Amino acid sequence: MSRRHVVILGGTGFVGRHLVARLLRDDHRITVLSRAATPDRRAALAPQVQLREGDVADAAFLRGAFDDADAVVNLVGILNEAGDNGAGFERVFVGITEGVIAAMQAAGVRRLLQMSALNAGAGESHYLQARGHAEQRVRASGLAWTLFRPSVIAGPGDGLFCRFDALLRHAPGLPIGRADARFQPVWVGDVVEAYARALDDATSIGQCFELAGPDVLTLAQIVRLTAHARGRRRAVIALPTALGRLQAEIGEHLPGKPISRDNWRSLQLDSVSANNGLPRLGIAPTPVEPRLPEILGLAAGH
Repeated sequence: MSRRHVVILGGTGFVGRHLVARLLRDDHRITVLSRAATPDRRAALAPQVQLREGDVADAAFLRGAFDDADAVVNLVGILNEAGDNGAGFERVFVGITEGVIAAMQAAGVRRLLQMSALNAGAGESHYLQARGHAEQRVRASGLAWTLFRPSVIAGPGDGLFCRFDALLRHAPGLPIGRADARFQPVWVGDVVEAYARALDDATSIGQCFELAGPDVLTLAQIVRLTAHARGRRRAVIALPTALGRLQAEIGEHLPGKPISRDNWRSLQLDSVSANNGLPRLGIAPTPVEPRLPEILGLAAGH
């Protein structure tokens, strides 16, 4: 395995922090691009990681950052947008991807590893549609690309189990729409291992890898497992369709958007994989349930 200079967009985020640590183990030189990393996130980066702060939507900034890169990893993403017309998702997923591609072409950098999502381009969700549009740009770029489509990603500080853990802290129960929606949570360590292995694997070029765990869980099961790991008794109230849609309408206007209209649209499609790409990369999918104490920051076995 050759040592490479890898530039990562979104390297201070949830997946990015794990990926940086994984690539450092392979002795790659890492540059992380961030619009404005918080002091905590700066401090969390290893001393040998170069942090370049700037606007990742700015062509000149990207062109300079890619000048001597061997590969680029684009992890930039958002879960919600301001408003509900898709413009925010298009700006982040498509606009930044187009800028990355143009800057790579200008700098003569060929290798691109791009984060996407299961169901990209399917359904009516603005999030999923924008993911699909970004994939189209990557496929048409002429670059040596690899796409990754994970189901929901689980790990310490995630937006799945940890998010429900916070919601369940004081509530005696949790009403949820689409309680029977199915997911295949994938361990964050498996996700970053997929990136690390694909980076130097020429057979992964031009490939799209779905990333999923070994177990399919409904949304209700995910909530119950989260409560059980804490030793809490919490009721899960499955809402009928009309009330679930109403919950999303209300959540759209609450601080932090605990649920949005677009989340509701995404939930209409199960996030499960019929062609898990982890085994193709030589990775045995990790069961997530036994890792819940680690995910929630509990002592092992508690």
